[in-house]
Amino acid sequence: MQLFYAPNISGNTFTLNEEESKHCIRVLRLNVGDEITLIDGKGGLFKTRIVNPEPKRCQVEIVETFKEFEKRNHYLHIAIAPTKNIERFEWFLEKATEIGIDEITPLLCEHSERKVINNERLEKIIVSAIKQSIKAYLPKLNELTTFKQFIQNKQSGNIFIAHCNTNGLSHLKNELASDQATTILIGPEGDFSPEEVNNALQAGFKEISLGKSRLRTETAGIVACSIVNIVKE
Repeated sequence: MQLFYAPNISGNTFTLNEEESKHCIRVLRLNVGDEITLIDGKGGLFKTRIVNPEPKRCQVEIVETFKEFEKRNHYLHIAIAPTKNIERFEWFLEKATEIGIDEITPLLCEHSERKVINNERLEKIIVSAIKQSIKAYLPKLNELTTFKQFIQNKQSGNIFIAHCNTNGLSHLKNELASDQATTILIGPEGDFSPEEVNNALQAGFKEISLGKSRLRTETAGIVACSIVNIVKE
């Protein structure tokens, strides 16, 4: 399946942007009559046929439309500190998108070693991941947000914080029985500070364990994402 990202689709025809047109015509060498699939990032999947193979403005006609394509039965929001090595964070974004996630908030914490990120580049990684995994919903990527600001913003549903001091804590898989949305906080390489954990608890977050192993930040994010999807599905 040749899959292309095309937000804001309307009508019976659509013109791909220059980047997607070039990939379609110059790289894949598709031509008039060839079929491609478009996703709009909002749940729409569209079977289309090329009618004008222009390398900068490839035009297609929509043959069949699917709304809410493979819509998931739960909402997952992970707020996670970007890693010092940005490639590890990019890996998390790619894999979490492939597994299934709805919203991601990069967190700026007390022990954060990375304080700047390039959202435009990260968005491209997410778009590439939804195309790779044939998903019609584009996860929302928020701007880098301070830990204090994030916990002050009221989050709906179940809200959890995962940290390294897991003694006596309930495993995440045992806390997901309800149909409510799930928000999980994942700290930086140096973990959350004791003050941050206390502030999160005061704000209504519940401490949870992701298992006995001490995990890297990006691994913890993937483990949390996997647990929620397995349990909820």
